[in-house]
Amino acid sequence: MIKHTAAMAICLGAALGAVLLGASPARGADDATVKLFQAKCAACHGPDGSGNTVVGKALKLKDMRDPEIQKISDADMTTLIAKGKDKMPANEKTLKPGQIKSLVAYIRELAQKK
Repeated sequence: MIKHTAAMAICLGAALGAVLLGASPARGADDATVKLFQAKCAACHGPDGSGNTVVGKALKLKDMRDPEIQKISDADMTTLIAKGKDKMPANEKTLKPGQIKSLVAYIRELAQKK
């Protein structure tokens, strides 16, 4: 009985650990997404999403990490990246839907790093 209880406790602890590790929000973007952001977005939005670049300041871009920007839905942010807005160019012809989805996830990560 004691061996059974100890085995159950170990299994329960391992399962809980797996759940906690799997739920970790700080997985990090893959290298391809980081490079894509650097190539397509960072010139205006900055490598950290702050908009603290010459172009970003001239266009008065908002900090992508700001809660106001972060509350934009994934669907709306996907559309914004794909279709563009104002001075932001459309990317739907140069990026695949999966790449746009990865950029949205990366923008969410930037807010966590602020």
